[in-house]
Amino acid sequence: METSNPVLKENTFAQARNFESTDSMTIQGVVNKTFILFGIFLAGAAWMWSQVMQSAVAGDKSGSVLIAVGPYIGGGALVGFLVAMVTCFKAEWAKVTAPIYALCEGLALGGISAIMEIRYPGIAIQAVALTTAALFSLLTLYSTGIIKATERFKSVIFIATMAIAVTYFVEFILGFFHRYIPVINTSSMGGIIFSLVVVGVAALNLIIDFDFIEQNANRQTAKYMEWYAAFSLMVTLVWLYMEILRLLGKLRDRR
Repeated sequence: METSNPVLKENTFAQARNFESTDSMTIQGVVNKTFILFGIFLAGAAWMWSQVMQSAVAGDKSGSVLIAVGPYIGGGALVGFLVAMVTCFKAEWAKVTAPIYALCEGLALGGISAIMEIRYPGIAIQAVALTTAALFSLLTLYSTGIIKATERFKSVIFIATMAIAVTYFVEFILGFFHRYIPVINTSSMGGIIFSLVVVGVAALNLIIDFDFIEQNANRQTAKYMEWYAAFSLMVTLVWLYMEILRLLGKLRDRR
């Protein structure tokens, strides 16, 4: 059973099997690469954050700030998506493409977070704290065996993830006709429950990712896949952070 993370596919790792005992993918190698990507991500986010906040201090409102930094946010998100697609098909390029993805997503999320911070003071640090807490809590639960990535567990999370993906895709298509799915965007109880479910599914994807990476690290997979595995974790963490930020925004709107 494959992970529901769209970039962690069994055939990608199967093609990178390294039957030599030296220079193979390791868990520590994945951890090191993840920290590198996270540092690049933070650098991009910090720069974008500073640009938004400087505009805000100058007296601009969030709307005009969005106009000023919108190209960076939109460009970062678009380029990040395209680079992610390339990486999925060319995993051996991950050493180059994964840092580019991290930087682009840092620019996009840094801008979005800053704009949200202007509207809801304190929301960004809350989202970062909750994302970090979720990561280390789930890593602890996985490493201690409290939560195991059984086939049934993988199947449920896979179906839930695909259902969310289809919902967001339909929402995207409807947007062209100025139509939206209310439960996704409102701060109603239904909207909050939806966001809670999505956050839960995104977080549980980390368990499957940990398991998938661990299994392939034990199969003498080629060394370059450490970058690909680190990239895949960043994809899940970016999704989780965005959904937490979205949930917190909805909760603030209800106050």
